[in-house]
Amino acid sequence: MGNAVLHSIHVHPVKAFRAQSPREALVEPWGLAGDRRWVLIDAGGKVVTQREQPRMALAAAEILSDGGLRLSAEGSAPVTVPVPEPVDTTTVEIFGAKVEAVLADAAAHAWCSARLGADVRLAHMDDPAVRRPVDPLFARPGETVSFADGYPLLVTTLGSLDALNALIARGDHPGEGPLPMTRFRPNAVVSGTDAWAEDDWSRIAIGDVTFRVAKPCGRCVVTTTDQDTAVRGKEPLRTLARHRRFAGKLVFGQNLVPESRGTLHVGDPVTILE
Repeated sequence: MGNAVLHSIHVHPVKAFRAQSPREALVEPWGLAGDRRWVLIDAGGKVVTQREQPRMALAAAEILSDGGLRLSAEGSAPVTVPVPEPVDTTTVEIFGAKVEAVLADAAAHAWCSARLGADVRLAHMDDPAVRRPVDPLFARPGETVSFADGYPLLVTTLGSLDALNALIARGDHPGEGPLPMTRFRPNAVVSGTDAWAEDDWSRIAIGDVTFRVAKPCGRCVVTTTDQDTAVRGKEPLRTLARHRRFAGKLVFGQNLVPESRGTLHVGDPVTILE
């Protein structure tokens, strides 16, 4: 483990849109700065993700210096979205939980709706310190999260991806592999570990920032979606079901909760503390 390092960093400004891959990122208590602070909701206020709309993978969001966004996608003129004033909130439903958020402007709604061919609105989490608690079964009092699936950060390892791709190559759908790490939409990718080493982690440090490992990450249909074409296949879920099923979940990666603030840099050493 002495050679484990942070291989790459990934920030998803709009949940389910394409990731940005900066060389460094600030760690806040609820996740990487700017990660999944924005989300699309349907007419009933329910969060829309690649589970329902795989074409969301083809849209990109760039964080601007003032915290706003620049939305872009092939075939569409880009649009700039300012941070909405938190004068009124709307209720967003995410995995059964109700969270207050602030709606973006009409131009943002129109752009996103046109991209997906569906009536959607773009919403912003104005105050992640108070809006959404982490699952109390795996959290400590006061821990919160953005619009990520459930936890502030997701870490994966290249060693485990290589092992998974080797299993796919021996399976029923070898032509679908090898899969890139983008299928798993992590925040932090670690190199220099053995396959599945992360199964045994309880606390880690990336550079000077420490994290608690909350629980393994159960995977869904999003992982079967090609992030460059939005086309779905069978893998990796078919192979994970055969080799990585734990407590009824198909597992790849670990969910993290920050124990401290700081900045992650590509190349930072990764230390297993417990």
